[in-house]
Amino acid sequence: MKLFYIAFAGVLYLASFAGDVFAQANHTLTIQLKDGPVVVQLMPDVAPKHVAQIEALAKKGAYDNVAFHRVIDGFMAQTGDVQYGNMSKGYDPSLAGTGGSDLPNIPAEFSKKPFVRGTVGMARAQDPNSANSQFFIMFADGSFLNGQYTVVGTVVSGMENVDKIKRGAGQNGEVSDPDRMVKVTAGK
Repeated sequence: MKLFYIAFAGVLYLASFAGDVFAQANHTLTIQLKDGPVVVQLMPDVAPKHVAQIEALAKKGAYDNVAFHRVIDGFMAQTGDVQYGNMSKGYDPSLAGTGGSDLPNIPAEFSKKPFVRGTVGMARAQDPNSANSQFFIMFADGSFLNGQYTVVGTVVSGMENVDKIKRGAGQNGEVSDPDRMVKVTAGK
């Protein structure tokens, strides 16, 4: 009988782990780019407030047609300025990268997750609690960002499409006639 209880406890443990994995799998972001889709596995266990905000904005269609306004070769591609970066609704290249959304800023949710190729992190101003809607996708490792910015997910497919995003010029990576996120969807 004791063996039965041990086996039963093991089954319950595995079931709870599988449930966590299944729940995590439902938190995806699909970004349609000109060259194809990019699927991001979001990490609500690491950054629950940031993931909730990204999902809410995606479900409202706020990320559709938003420019990759800052793209630095060998570093990252930044997008998500729904206030000034929407290329079909009032795009302003002089302000893109300075705006957010109609939702409040989010307190930092720093973690031990490293910034490596394919990591998706939240952009912010100098204040660590100023992230809102903008995020970036890493082209390469960026360990100098570890513990300084919130990791929200990782690209699980379509990184070859991220690699084709038009690069910017200069140290800041400002992009003229930028690529955009054509459509962004959250969930299953």
